[in-house]
Amino acid sequence: MNTKKKPLFIAFSSQKGGVGKSTFTALVASTLHYRLGYNVVVFDTDFPQHSLTKMKVRDLAMVMENEHLKKLAYNQFMAINKKAYEIVQHKADSVLERAIEYINTSAIPIDVVFFDLPGTVNTPGILKALAGMHHIFTPITADRLVMESTLIFTQLLQDVIMKKVETSIKTINLFWNEVDGRERTPLYDVYNQLIAQLGLSLMQSQVKNSTRFRKESENDSKTIFRSTLIPPDERLMKACQLDLFITEFLKIIQL
Repeated sequence: MNTKKKPLFIAFSSQKGGVGKSTFTALVASTLHYRLGYNVVVFDTDFPQHSLTKMKVRDLAMVMENEHLKKLAYNQFMAINKKAYEIVQHKADSVLERAIEYINTSAIPIDVVFFDLPGTVNTPGILKALAGMHHIFTPITADRLVMESTLIFTQLLQDVIMKKVETSIKTINLFWNEVDGRERTPLYDVYNQLIAQLGLSLMQSQVKNSTRFRKESENDSKTIFRSTLIPPDERLMKACQLDLFITEFLKIIQL
């Protein structure tokens, strides 16, 4: 692992709420930090929800209340000898400067900085923050409102920010989320064709629909899926094909 490279700035971003951007930020950050050995930091600029900050508070409480998860977290710490990644709250309009300051003063080399950004371009500083990303990943679902909002947003990024503004963006990647494996709807074919016609990039991997994305660990749980402290269980990842998504994600960002 080459830690001499400049850290990558990555955002799961969308103009439509409820499509999973905060969830994917936590899932991918935890996989990279705890399982794959990279050093990660997350900046939570999604005011006023601050979903990831609140998630970490719940995760800490859950681990302390669940003896199995407490042992799992302890064994993880002993095995990898590293602390939980930090989640830093900050405003979107100056988050790039704060991230650079964090990297320069960090006692450990940072490999990836994830940004959980607000879900509207009307937020002050959001376009500047997006222009500072190296890679943007946008979850989509086969829903007309989601697709219309997403395609307009993605074209804005490609046609305005990448062409008319000084930018760090290398890739913008759409990916299917909440795909029902039992149902083959013509909507996917229609939207795939439209995405191709617009010249947008669509990932090959599709993340299957799962209640796990909306459900955090319970008091008596012995497995973890969505957590800021422990990586998602590998069997659960495979069940919804998140493992395939992670493989393609790493190939795209070339970490």
